[in-house]
Amino acid sequence: MLGSWSQSQLMSSSNSHDRREEEETDHPRPPTAFHMRQLLVSCADLISQSDYSAAKRFFSILSSNSSPYGDSTESYESDQEALRSCYLSLNKITPFIRFCHLTANQAILESIQVGQEAIHIIDFDIMHGVQWPPLMQALAERSNDTLQSPPMLRITGTGQDLNVLHRTGERLSKFAQSLGLRFHFHPLLLLNNDPTSLALYLPSAITLLPDEALAVNCVLYLHRFLKDDSRELLLFLHKIKALNPRVVTVAEREANHSNPLFLQRFLEALDHYTALFDSLEATLPPTSRERLAVEQVWFGREIMDIVAAEGEGRRERHQKLETWEMILKSVGLCQSSLESLRTFTGQDPAKAPLSF
Repeated sequence: MLGSWSQSQLMSSSNSHDRREEEETDHPRPPTAFHMRQLLVSCADLISQSDYSAAKRFFSILSSNSSPYGDSTESYESDQEALRSCYLSLNKITPFIRFCHLTANQAILESIQVGQEAIHIIDFDIMHGVQWPPLMQALAERSNDTLQSPPMLRITGTGQDLNVLHRTGERLSKFAQSLGLRFHFHPLLLLNNDPTSLALYLPSAITLLPDEALAVNCVLYLHRFLKDDSRELLLFLHKIKALNPRVVTVAEREANHSNPLFLQRFLEALDHYTALFDSLEATLPPTSRERLAVEQVWFGREIMDIVAAEGEGRRERHQKLETWEMILKSVGLCQSSLESLRTFTGQDPAKAPLSF
C-alpha cells in the first residue's frame, strides 16, 4: 500500500534534505576505499603522462585523507636496524617467510642421505638466520631415530654487515650446542650485490670440502639480480651450479613488478600490496605498532623501490613462477619432486626425481 504525504511532511522532508546538503558542503565526507583507489590510479596515470602539476593536486587529496593507521587501501606508503627489526616482526606475524623456510628446509633434508657425515649450506643474505634452528632440530631428531651420529653442519652466511653476521653465527652456534650438533659458521661479507662481481668472487671466497653435501639457499634473494635482461643472473646461476650442490632452494614472491612501463608496474604493485595489507589487517588491529612498522618500513621500502626507482636503480623485480622456471631451466637446474616449493637440483636431469 502506498503511503500519502501531507504538505507539512513534504516541507519538513525538503528542509531536512537542504540541511544535510549544507552539512555535507561544510564537512565533506572522506573518500571511500574505492575512491581512494581511483585517486591513486588517476595520480599514477598523470605521472606516466608527465603531468606532474595535476598529479600533485591528486596527491594532496590522498595525503589529507590517508592515515598510517588506516585500512589496506589508505596505507600507501632506512635505517638497517629498523629493517632487521621489521624482518623479525614480519616473520612472527605472517606465515609468508616461515613457509618459505619450512619448505626449503624440507627440500634440503630430502636431498641429504641419512648417514651423511657433513653438510655445508651456503645461505645468501642470511640476516638473523631464523631459518636454520628448525633444520638443526630436524637433523638431531633424524639422527636419534636412526641411531646414527648427527652430521657436522657448516653454514656460510652472506650479508652486508659483518657485526650482524657474527651475532647470527653466535646465536646459531649456541643453539647447535644445545642440541649436541657439531656446527661451524663462516660469515661472508658481500658489500657488492652485483651478480657479475659475485660470480667472479664466489669460487675463491667459498671453501668446499670433499666429504660435504652442499646445499645452496636463495630465499627471497635472486629477484634483486633481475635487470632488463637476465645475462648477469644467468652468469651467477652458472657459477652456483658449478659448485655441484645437491640442491638449490629458490623461493620468490609470486608477482610481476619488473615491467618497464611505470603505470603497468604501479597497477601490479597496487593489487599485490593491497592483498598483503589485507592479510595484515585480518591479523593485527590498525593501531598495532608491529603492523605499522612492517607496513611502513619493510613493505614501504619495497613499494618505494618498485614505484619510484627506474632502470639499474630498481632492486625489487619480482617475477611470476613461469619466468623463474624458464631461467632456472636454462642453466641446467631441474625441478625436484618436492611440490610444496619449487626446488631445483644441480644433478643430471635424468637423475632428478622430476625434470622439466
